[in-house]
Amino acid sequence: MAFVGRKPTNAPLTSDDIPNGIISAADLASGISGLITWQSVQTTGFTAVAGRGYPCNTTSAAFTVTLPASPSAGDTIILLDYAGTFATNNLTVNPNSLKIQSQTSNVIVSKNNEALTLTYIDSTSGWLVSSSANEGTSAIGIPYSIDFLVVAGGGGGGGNVGGGGGAGGFRTSTQTISLGTVITVTVGDGGAGGLVDADRGVSGSDSSISGSGLTTITSAGGGGGGTIAGTKSGINGGSGGGGSASSGTGGSGNTPSASPSQGNNGGTGGGGDPSYPAGGGGGSGTVGANASGSTAGNGGNGTASSITGSSVTYAGGGGGGCGNAGTLGSGGTGGGGNGGKFQNNPAATAGTANLGGGGGGGDSGSSGGDGASGGKGVVILSMLTTRYSGTTTGSPTVTTSGSNTILKFNGTGSYTA
Repeated sequence: MAFVGRKPTNAPLTSDDIPNGIISAADLASGISGLITWQSVQTTGFTAVAGRGYPCNTTSAAFTVTLPASPSAGDTIILLDYAGTFATNNLTVNPNSLKIQSQTSNVIVSKNNEALTLTYIDSTSGWLVSSSANEGTSAIGIPYSIDFLVVAGGGGGGGNVGGGGGAGGFRTSTQTISLGTVITVTVGDGGAGGLVDADRGVSGSDSSISGSGLTTITSAGGGGGGTIAGTKSGINGGSGGGGSASSGTGGSGNTPSASPSQGNNGGTGGGGDPSYPAGGGGGSGTVGANASGSTAGNGGNGTASSITGSSVTYAGGGGGGCGNAGTLGSGGTGGGGNGGKFQNNPAATAGTANLGGGGGGGDSGSSGGDGASGGKGVVILSMLTTRYSGTTTGSPTVTTSGSNTILKFNGTGSYTA
């Protein structure tokens, strides 16, 4: 039965409630279920009301529409580009602590002549775009979160009873990315090992992510290990290189400084003939060990990350080398190479590629002594599969884990959000 006149509640009227099929101005003002009441042209920010359509004119300036704070399922709002200027001055839609398309971020409408119908569904999905015109849903920019792991190249071990190379810097970040952002990825190489008759090992190269509106994250290459044949001290870096035998000091880690720390110091070398023990390179998780007695220092351990969906340890320091009577230093967990022992028995081993491990320090003797190279770094991105654009360069390895897509860059490339 239709009501004659007004309902005794504030609920929207239905067509059955309109006597003689005539809709009055008062009816329109209160809202009628299934119908949209069009408002005057809006030129500044406002809070929208369900059941209304808003022509939005951003000719003079961009502004924000705030959606209702307590919507009910089925509530509908229409937003229309009045002057065809959304591309020049974007319209921002604020979900008012709720969600739009399952995301809590603001929506940016950035294409001209767009008309959007937003319908509230529930607290899980929030407001959904139930229809759009002209440019389509590509006109809507909904920012989304990406997790990053950035590991730099490891340092090379020092030659001639040299210190272990420091691990590449280890840094993580979670950032909200706007649609269309191009994220540039740089992956650092491992440093070369020092030669038996040359100076220290070479430091690794930096890894980084950067892009417009993105906080740049740079992890520093690991420091090279010191050498008894030249400069005994290890080099500063993401993690510091170990000092050579005969009391070479370890390099400083977390250089340049980052918070939280990207790495640790290298260890100090021990005494001379006949053991010649060198210090271990620093790892992202722990410091490189000092030489002790006739035993060279082990490399510092790395840090575990499950960004790929399983736990992997990255950025371990290289072990220190030693002489004939010494005990070589082992590489730290996370790809650190082992130090060498007198006349390549055994020879130093390299840091693991794409883990950013430091190279092992060289041994002594006329037929040995070269330090090993550091391992190349890696950059990994993880995001919801529903938001993954599929636009990359540099041929990253693409995998999935649960609801996420993971991009593993072993070299330079990019991802476009």
